[in-house]
Amino acid sequence: MRALVLTGPGEAEVQEVPAPVAAAGQVIVDVERAGVCGTDVELFTGEMSYLHSGVSSYPLRPGHEWSGTVTATGPGVDESWLGKRVTGDTMIACGHCRRCRAGRHHVCDKMRELGIRDGLPGALAEQLAFPTTYLYELPPTVDATVGALVEPGGNAQRSVTAAALDPGERLLILGTGTIGLLAAMIARSRGLEVHLLGHHLDVARHLGFDRAWTRDTLPGLAWDGVIDATNSPDMPGLAVQLVEPGRRVVWIGLSGTPSTVDSREVVLKDVTTVGILGASAGLADTVRAYASGSVDPRPLVAATVGLEQAADVLAGARPAGAGPGPKILIDPRR
Repeated sequence: MRALVLTGPGEAEVQEVPAPVAAAGQVIVDVERAGVCGTDVELFTGEMSYLHSGVSSYPLRPGHEWSGTVTATGPGVDESWLGKRVTGDTMIACGHCRRCRAGRHHVCDKMRELGIRDGLPGALAEQLAFPTTYLYELPPTVDATVGALVEPGGNAQRSVTAAALDPGERLLILGTGTIGLLAAMIARSRGLEVHLLGHHLDVARHLGFDRAWTRDTLPGLAWDGVIDATNSPDMPGLAVQLVEPGRRVVWIGLSGTPSTVDSREVVLKDVTTVGILGASAGLADTVRAYASGSVDPRPLVAATVGLEQAADVLAGARPAGAGPGPKILIDPRR
């Protein structure tokens, strides 16, 4: 089968690789859509910290935002999975340790990440072998495009939940990329007053978020919760400065250099800070939100291109005719 392979920093090519065979507890998925995100770009450029710590290495097959159809089952797998459209968790854990048993498998010491860490080839390929333990069936109202946005939606879902706000309260989201905009959509569906801060606000306003600001125009309001969905080292500290005393700051963005946060301000304002790693606990709620139509992520997709164009997308190229949204999807069947 064809798969995208990262062969070194700034180097990627589509290669013919052995098709996967379903092991015990696994299915084979024909991948219909796979998303490209910032983590994939950092793996391509060589900036991803896992490459420096030895957790990941080249050659590497990326892709952790995906949807597809089950076409084969391995030993011990119920054949009712055949023909179902599915997506899956990125975090694949041991399932037996104290953290896994407590529902925190995404921080398991033996946790592997699909398409990110070594050992689990990703979904930027025609087929994918995947364990049923971490599989999610997609209802008929969730098509291939929307299914590939479940994983980023799960991260956004967890972020909004962690802000712990009631309907009518005011949420400020720093960042207008895919996660920031998905968090805004989810927060709006929960009845929150949503504000966004960013540099590029056209997409946010097109999605109906009129309360979209730059640093210069941000009003001096009381922010009941703040989510930082940027990659700027300055934003985590700004979030603490802006949030109301006694409320919550949620950090889901990761900067390339260490962020500076004054812990004295956290203490003296009695602020609760929450870090979000991965979508795991938010996936089921995201599938339900997409299926019900309360959140429609499709306007975020700027273009869908074939596997041969994936390397150009990772290098920062914008496909011809792309819309204004931040997300590029890959159809590996093209």
